[in-house]
Amino acid sequence: MPAYVITDVEITDASLYVQFIADVTGTVEAYGGKFVVRGGQIEVRLGDWKPKRLAILEFDSLQQIHAWLESPEYTALDDIRSRSANINMVIVDGA
Repeated sequence: MPAYVITDVEITDASLYVQFIADVTGTVEAYGGKFVVRGGQIEVRLGDWKPKRLAILEFDSLQQIHAWLESPEYTALDDIRSRSANINMVIVDGA
């Protein structure tokens, strides 16, 4: 069953975030994930949520997501991620 990572990103350092995006893409792919949504125009239809930038990643399972999030390749990016953006993240099992 597919599982998803959903992030709401507020970029605080655009040039550094470009580097994070370049580096993180390979880690996602190495763990079987793919970007379903990466940026793009946002239209809020209900509620008062005001996301800045959305990314949705799809993996084959929650186990793959956890393996990716705990991987040395991804955790090596913690510093650049935290210096370039404020990120809210949820993971959800697909239906």
